[in-house]
Amino acid sequence: MLDIIDLELEGDRALARRALVLVPKQQQQHRALLILLHGLGETGNELLGIHAWGERYGLVRAYERLMKPPVARENPKLGYLDDERAQELNASLEKTPFAGLVMVCPVTPNPYKGDAAKIFDSYGRWIERVLLPGVRRRLGIGDAPLAVGLDGCSLGGYVGLEVMLGRPELFSSFGVVQPAIGRASADRYAQRVAAAIARTGPLPIHIETSSRDPYREPSQLLSQRLGDLGVPNQFRLSNGPHDQRWLREVGTLEMLLWHDRQLNHTARRG
Repeated sequence: MLDIIDLELEGDRALARRALVLVPKQQQQHRALLILLHGLGETGNELLGIHAWGERYGLVRAYERLMKPPVARENPKLGYLDDERAQELNASLEKTPFAGLVMVCPVTPNPYKGDAAKIFDSYGRWIERVLLPGVRRRLGIGDAPLAVGLDGCSLGGYVGLEVMLGRPELFSSFGVVQPAIGRASADRYAQRVAAAIARTGPLPIHIETSSRDPYREPSQLLSQRLGDLGVPNQFRLSNGPHDQRWLREVGTLEMLLWHDRQLNHTARRG
């Protein structure tokens, strides 16, 4: 279902120089690509970092579930995916099947180990000038139109916000999953996102959290403040904690389906 490529690139060892690329086998043309940033627990180890989403966060299994519905609970005892939401997901997939997209999981730097502003700028530059061109070369798609999305979990959500704000024109969709930000930061980020979108144009935004996520309140505030500022966004709250079991059961599934809808719509329109 997916070809897996361990892509080694130029880059600073302390920043990033490697990514795992998950490529749909059934697609002849690659028009949509999603960059996924991992959490704090996998920083400092390239191998853990590039495999975090695919293995620990359940990305490969989420892809399989979406490609072969109906979607069902993986672990019914957890109660993270309720019956009503499962029915909604399956009705949506019946109406519009999951199309599939290239998923790129690079090493995510730790901004707490250095000058955060410089790290964010350097990492955004690496994504734009090294990672994306490297993926294009590896897949043989040259300068063909490509809808690019960005999402991140926990620390990756925090890093993703900064990367997107530095280069909003680079992305066709943006999301965060349980982003590691505080209340004050949420309000500031909402204002910065609104200002960026005012300059570059509309950007679909997805904000996902869970009932026992310690970052739930800031995530809700970010969504609310964006709405107050006239920035549409989809907020998704489900039952569960801030951990990998929640991601594997429902968090990654919701994130992946949302970006698939946004990016493939953009690719078809383009």
